[in-house]
Amino acid sequence: MSIPTLIFRALRWSAWDGCEAGLEHVDVRPADGGLAISGVVVGREGEDEFGLSYRVRLDALWHTKEVHVRTTSGHVLHLESDGRGHWRENGKDRPDLQGCIDVDIQATPLTNTLPIRRLDLETGESMDIRLCYIGVPDLTVSPADQRYTAIDAGSLYRFESLESGFTADLPVDGDGFVLDYPRLFKRLG
Repeated sequence: MSIPTLIFRALRWSAWDGCEAGLEHVDVRPADGGLAISGVVVGREGEDEFGLSYRVRLDALWHTKEVHVRTTSGHVLHLESDGRGHWRENGKDRPDLQGCIDVDIQATPLTNTLPIRRLDLETGESMDIRLCYIGVPDLTVSPADQRYTAIDAGSLYRFESLESGFTADLPVDGDGFVLDYPRLFKRLG
């Protein structure tokens, strides 16, 4: 599915239960025939509180081309891809990421939108994918296997981590951006 004629979008999420600090603001805009996404997250992972900013650049087919992540504590990550599964991290080849097309930044539901849109699944259809999982707050990158299933194409998708068995049903808006991530994130406004 190519990127539709999309105007500038601003999206916000908060932590699901409000008990832990968590807020995200994301800007999505057309750029160079694809999308440029930039976000800021203030959150908590276990006992670690963190702040981070990220930028993701996508091509017209929703392939991730570049990712920049920076934490307020000084960790920096720069990933580059040819869009066909070859990756470089901070200028060095990462052959262990071979075949990964998407990224999943642990601290944001925004990155779940990337495979949902790229796969363009029909209702009832599933697809297993391998992607670059970015842990927060240390910004470690590792390959991860996930499954996406279109429960109701265009409005509801099931996410499954094939390693941990974690599952979540993710409703999306009319542009395919995740609305809520049950037990983790709620879309604001």
